[in-house]
Amino acid sequence: MENYAAIILAAGKGTRMKSDLSKVLHEVAGATMLGHVLGALKELKVKSTVVVVGHGSADVRKKFAGSGVKFVEQKEQLGTGHAVKCGLDALKGFKGGLFVLSGDVPLITSSTLKGLKRLHERGVGRGGKGVALTFISAILSDPSGYGRVVRDDRNRVTGVVEQKDCTAAEGLIKEINTGLYLFDSDFLFKNIKKLKTENAQGEYYLPDLLSLAVAKGMAVRALTHTDTHEVMGVNNRVELSMVSAVMRMRILKELMLSGVTVIDPGATYVDFGVKVGKDSVIYPGVHLKGSTVIGRGVVIEECVKIVDSRIGDNTRVKSGTVVEESRIGKGVSLGPSAHLRPGNVLADEVRIGNFVELKKVKMGRGSKAGHLSYLGDAIIGRDVNIGAGAITCNYDGKNKFVTTISDNVFVGSDSQLIAPVKVGRNAYVGSGTTVTKDVPAGALVVARVEQKVKKGWVAKRGLLAGNGKRKKRGR
Repeated sequence: MENYAAIILAAGKGTRMKSDLSKVLHEVAGATMLGHVLGALKELKVKSTVVVVGHGSADVRKKFAGSGVKFVEQKEQLGTGHAVKCGLDALKGFKGGLFVLSGDVPLITSSTLKGLKRLHERGVGRGGKGVALTFISAILSDPSGYGRVVRDDRNRVTGVVEQKDCTAAEGLIKEINTGLYLFDSDFLFKNIKKLKTENAQGEYYLPDLLSLAVAKGMAVRALTHTDTHEVMGVNNRVELSMVSAVMRMRILKELMLSGVTVIDPGATYVDFGVKVGKDSVIYPGVHLKGSTVIGRGVVIEECVKIVDSRIGDNTRVKSGTVVEESRIGKGVSLGPSAHLRPGNVLADEVRIGNFVELKKVKMGRGSKAGHLSYLGDAIIGRDVNIGAGAITCNYDGKNKFVTTISDNVFVGSDSQLIAPVKVGRNAYVGSGTTVTKDVPAGALVVARVEQKVKKGWVAKRGLLAGNGKRKKRGR
């Protein structure tokens, strides 16, 4: 069987999440739960994926617009069987294997789905009939809340009974249905309408198809998963935190096995999809988020946050630094406690020191801003020195303007450059200068108020007492 499609059930309200957000849009390690399920399907190259939406459907559609999936609305919440029936409306005429997955099982992997596929393809039913469906089961020490897998005396699956419908004996069964299936499409199309609502919930239960298949003499296969975390569904915030912890450890384990040192995995947060080169070192409290790519040999110290950025090889990001939507070259030093707001492009060997803030700055090779500066909307050349307290004044209250500083410029401490302004190559801006006009190449610019000294001024005003302390002045 080479033709495959998928239906993902994502219509549930998720009442126990106590959220206005659709349950499947809650994030696990930087990606939505539904996004993780769709990602697991990618390697199987299914020809069509249908997402059944309901609660919060507009948000789900918006989030995954352009992803190539089809959306079908389940207007009434009448159970999993009804949801699948809605999904089949978008797959009329399809023949092949049909995955039915849950959008709130974010830890499922492509390797498990491939195993489900292999088991389904090699099965044969009683009397030579084919396999109607294959599903994933798991053994839980506490199966509360899950449907129980019922088997006959030859260990063949005969059905699944939901907990509310279990007899006392069935309630003791530890094997549960995870709600992840692979159906033969012909069987599913022919039998989905036969589901009834004769159960405690008054809903159309998809697992009832198992007993229907057995009654027809078709095979039902169960792939019993040994990793119960991977098939865990999320119903509340506690379970969301649990699967998030598993996902983070999965990500960090993969990084460590690829040659990255993670000092304390329990205190390190790396989003799904982030890439880190070998021989890099990540200290505790680090958050690497979004589409971030870290080069080789990078050291990221404690409590650093990097979002949607690229960090070049052999760069060091010091403690407390925040980097957002920026591109950083090789051999760069950032921080401690620097803040790179979006839009920065720093060349190799740049140094940005403590309490320096950058926004939309392009800085050439070897330039540095050591400490306590704000640089915004600036183009800075090579080998430029920015002194402590220097500011590019880029905003006049209405518009933003650009400051251009050419190669080999020295900007003294506590200088202000009022944009739009240009400073020529090899120029020198004296400390405390306010630059309002372009500075020619090789020039010195100094703009300070003349210093005046009036000797004895304090004593003449009687501001000091005999002991040298300042007198209290009357009101």
